[in-house]
Amino acid sequence: MYMYTEPYLIDFSKIGTGSAGFISVAEGAALPFIPKRIYWAYGVPAGTLRGQHAHRELEQVVVAPAGVVDIMLETVKGKRYNFRLDSPVKGLFIPKMYWRDLVYGQGSVLMCIASLEYAESDYIRSLVEFKSLVP
Repeated sequence: MYMYTEPYLIDFSKIGTGSAGFISVAEGAALPFIPKRIYWAYGVPAGTLRGQHAHRELEQVVVAPAGVVDIMLETVKGKRYNFRLDSPVKGLFIPKMYWRDLVYGQGSVLMCIASLEYAESDYIRSLVEFKSLVP
């Protein structure tokens, strides 16, 4: 039986002096898995709801390098979590089997670091189906 892992925030390093800007790095022990895919969403109108799915096996770390993204997560048993990503030095680990709803702010970018390559069969796109998977 799958033991549920809870989502958590990750603090990434901030390197630089400010006069020339900063860089942050997601590597090694900061990530709970070896990345297989990285993608980002941008140009999303403010207030748009995205996500609305869960993954059977894929895990993610998401980062908002620009703007604000509010993320609501829910387990199949109905436990809910709310996070606000509003800094390029904060990441959110989303374990497998969490329903996610994301609301984008103006000019926001969301980068996703994924544990697996894309597979449509890994997606659960119906909340009713997701809720039926209670162990």
